[in-house]
Amino acid sequence: MLPQFPWLSLVIWLPIIGGFAVIANGDKAAEFTKRLALVVAVLAFVVSLPLWFLFDSSTADMQFVERASWIPAIKVEYFLGVDGISMPLILLTTFITIFVIIAGWEVITYRPSYYMGAFLIMEGIMVGVFSALDAILFYFFWEAMLIPMFIIIGVWGGPNRVYATIKFFLYTFFGSVFMLIALIYMFFQADSFSILDFHGLQLGMSAQVLIFIAFLLAFAVKVPMFPVHTWLPDAHVEAPTGGSVILAAIMLKIGGYGFLRFSLPITPDASAELDWLIITLSLIAVIYIGLVALVQQDMKKLIAYSSIAHMGFVTLGFFVVFAIVRHTGSAEGAVMGIEGGMVQMISHGFISGALFLCVGVLYDRMHSRQIADYGGVINTMPWFGAFVVFFAMANAGLPGTSGFVGEFMVVLAAFRADFWYALLAATTLILAAAFTLWMVKRVIFGPVGNDQVAALKDLDRRETLNLGVLAAATLAIGLWPKPLVDVMAPSIEHLVQQVQVSKLPPLADGSATVTQVALPTAAAAE
Repeated sequence: MLPQFPWLSLVIWLPIIGGFAVIANGDKAAEFTKRLALVVAVLAFVVSLPLWFLFDSSTADMQFVERASWIPAIKVEYFLGVDGISMPLILLTTFITIFVIIAGWEVITYRPSYYMGAFLIMEGIMVGVFSALDAILFYFFWEAMLIPMFIIIGVWGGPNRVYATIKFFLYTFFGSVFMLIALIYMFFQADSFSILDFHGLQLGMSAQVLIFIAFLLAFAVKVPMFPVHTWLPDAHVEAPTGGSVILAAIMLKIGGYGFLRFSLPITPDASAELDWLIITLSLIAVIYIGLVALVQQDMKKLIAYSSIAHMGFVTLGFFVVFAIVRHTGSAEGAVMGIEGGMVQMISHGFISGALFLCVGVLYDRMHSRQIADYGGVINTMPWFGAFVVFFAMANAGLPGTSGFVGEFMVVLAAFRADFWYALLAATTLILAAAFTLWMVKRVIFGPVGNDQVAALKDLDRRETLNLGVLAAATLAIGLWPKPLVDVMAPSIEHLVQQVQVSKLPPLADGSATVTQVALPTAAAAE
C-alpha cells in the first residue's frame, strides 16, 4: 500500500511558494536569488521522484490520491491523483524547469528574481493541471498557468512581445470558455465535479458531440492543431529562451493530455464519429506545417513549426484508435498508437527544449536568430555544433534517439488502421530531415560566415551541462524506452477499454444502440 504522504501537494506547492519567495527576495542580492531559484527547482524535481519509484505500474488505478472538500456549496474538491499517463508528464515538468533556471542564469539581467519566480510558479501550476481530478480544480490550474507565461513573454520578450502575448492569451482563453461550459453541463448530469465520475456518465450523441467540440476548441489551441496554430510561432519568436523551452516542452503537452483525460473517455461515441476530423487535421499538421517549416528564415520559427508537425503525430496516435478497432476488430494496435503518442510527447519535451536552448546560445552571443546571419559555426564552436547536429538528428527521427521511438509506434498503429494514414504520416520523416538539415547546413557547416561568427566562443560549463543532460535523456529513451512504456501501459490499456464501450443511454426497450454494437468491447474483440 502506498504511503499516505501528500507527495502531489508537495510537488505542486513547493515551487509555487518557492517562486513567491524568490520574487520577495528581490534583485538586490541577485546571486543569492538565482541560487535560491535553482535550489527550489532541484528540490521540486527531487520530491517528484517518489512518484516514479513508488508508483505501482501493475494497475491503472489513480495513485497518490489526495481528496478534501474545497468549496462545499458547489461540491468542488481538492482532488489529486496520478496514473501512468499523467505521472511521466509531471516528471518531465519538474525536470525541464531546472534547465530553464540554469539557462537564464547569466542572460537575464532585468529583474531576474521575477523571471525565475514566474517559472517556478508556473511549474507548480502545470503539475497541478496534470494532477487534478476535480474538473474545477483542473480548470483553475489550466487558466492560472496563462498568467506567468503572459508576464514572461510580455516583460522579457522581443520587440513584438505585446502583440504575441495578447494573441497567445486570446487564443487560449477563447477555447477554455467552451470547456468550462461543458464541465458545468456535466456537473448537473453527474452531481459531481469529479473527472472520474464524468468518465462514467451516459450521454446522448448530441450532448457528446457538443462536449467533444467544446473540448476540441480548448485542447486543439493548446496543442496547437491546424488551423488554430498561428499563435505559437509568434509566441516562440518573441518569448525569451526559457519561455520557448517551457512552451514547447510542457505547455503543448497539456493539450494532448486533455484529449486523453477528457475527450476520449467521456465522449467515446462522438470521438468515434469525428475521429476522421482529428486524423485529417493531424495529417495536415504533419505535411503542410512541415512544408511551412522548410521556408522559414528564423531558427525559432522553424523549430516552432517543427513542434506543430510533431504534435500532429501525437494527436494522430490518439485518435487512430477507433479506425484500428473498426478495421481489425482488435485493440492491440490502438494501445500502440496511444503509447506512441505519449512517448512522442515526452521525447519532444527533451528535443524541442534542447533545440530552443541551442538557439538561445547563439542569440546570447550574436543577438540574431536569422539563419542567413550564421554559417560555419562548427569551426569556432565545435562542441556546440556537435550538440546541434545530435538534436537535429533526433528531431528528424534518427533511430537510436527518442525522436524515432514514438513516431515509429504511431506509424505502425496508423498502418493497422489504413495504409494511407501511415504513408502520409511517414512523410514527416522526410520533411523533418529536410527542414532540420537545411538549417544545420546553413548555420553549422560551411565556411565561417562573417567576423561575428569567427569571434564566437564555444559552450561554457553551464551550457554544456544543460545540453549534455538533455542529450543523455534523449539517448536513454531512444535506446531503452521499455521503462517508460511499461509504466504507461496499464493506464493506456484501461483507456482503450473505456473508449470501446459506448456511453450512449440504452433505448427505451433496454436494447443496445447502434453505436454500442459498432464499438465492440475488449472481451468481444478477443
